[in-house]
Amino acid sequence: MSKAQDVRRCPDCEAEFDGVNRREFLRTTGVVAAGAALGAAAASLPIRAIAGDAAKNDTYLHRLGKPETLVKQLYDSLKDEQKGKICFDWDYVESAGKAPRGLLRTRVSNNWNITPTMINSDFYTKDQQQMIRQIYEGMLNPEWIKRVDKQVEDDANGYGEHQSIAIFGHPGVDKFEFVMTGRHMTLRCDGHSAEHVAFGGPVFYGHAAQGFNEKADHPGNVYWYQAKHANKVYEMLDERHRKLALVENLPKEEAVGFRGPSGQYPGLPVTELASDQKEELQKVLGKLIEHYRQSDQDEALGCLKRQGGLDKCSLAFYREGDIGNDQVWDCWRLEGPSFVWYFRGSPHVHVWVNVADDASVKLNA
Repeated sequence: MSKAQDVRRCPDCEAEFDGVNRREFLRTTGVVAAGAALGAAAASLPIRAIAGDAAKNDTYLHRLGKPETLVKQLYDSLKDEQKGKICFDWDYVESAGKAPRGLLRTRVSNNWNITPTMINSDFYTKDQQQMIRQIYEGMLNPEWIKRVDKQVEDDANGYGEHQSIAIFGHPGVDKFEFVMTGRHMTLRCDGHSAEHVAFGGPVFYGHAAQGFNEKADHPGNVYWYQAKHANKVYEMLDERHRKLALVENLPKEEAVGFRGPSGQYPGLPVTELASDQKEELQKVLGKLIEHYRQSDQDEALGCLKRQGGLDKCSLAFYREGDIGNDQVWDCWRLEGPSFVWYFRGSPHVHVWVNVADDASVKLNA
């Protein structure tokens, strides 16, 4: 088994390595040529490693530029052969056999590598690895870096071991997007290049702290607290509203495409909630977005506001997937016209996120 595929397997996370085959990495001479021209036009600005444990340094993130600036510096530092393997045109379409599959940039999955070269491999220089680490930290709330590091340690033997990156477009010249993928991770950084969407497109996070089939209380799971807060809303409901909110069967994991303003959403319409219940749900929303950097939090909330806010959403809890049959609902979903936050906590936590200000945005899952 290759290093790119050597990850802790999960029956619920069917690993993918079929998005881009190795021969396709040799395909885009245009990307390489464009990259070389840009490299000649702009001086490389490598970031030197900052001594010490970055996650423990309170002033660390204040020394960094925005992640988007670091993406350009990383891009400028790449050699042509590196660009040929991790850089793609903005609208690059991946293929499955002879049939086009869709835009690679907009794809999301629960366990995949968008390119086969891992961050900690000797494919990258030490300076480039440091820049990638800084971009990763810059996409997160500083208070969450240690917790996300714990997730990748539990799920993928640590940061950089089984995560890879891709760069779409041309940083510093035209629209671009940096994407980091791995088991239970899809993170994006786009400088608002991707129109109408929050987070640069659909994202994914998850954690299997205690193995593939976690216990009902998900010990050690860094994201389980989000479900506990959502369950507080359920506990506040009267019997009639609980019946509306509780749905029998889970939708498919990847079913996070937008239904639009005329869609039928499962569960209890938020408009049915009392003011104190809405206030509690607003707190849940804050918990959902808090591990991302502030600009992404703001963008997600802005998208939700433009589609009518929480009052245009429904909240559903699922009987299927209730680990331990304790009626602390492991799986639940908050959905609106172009807002889907699908928390699937069985057998462990998978969270699918798709947020935009326009329901016509298509998902390539």
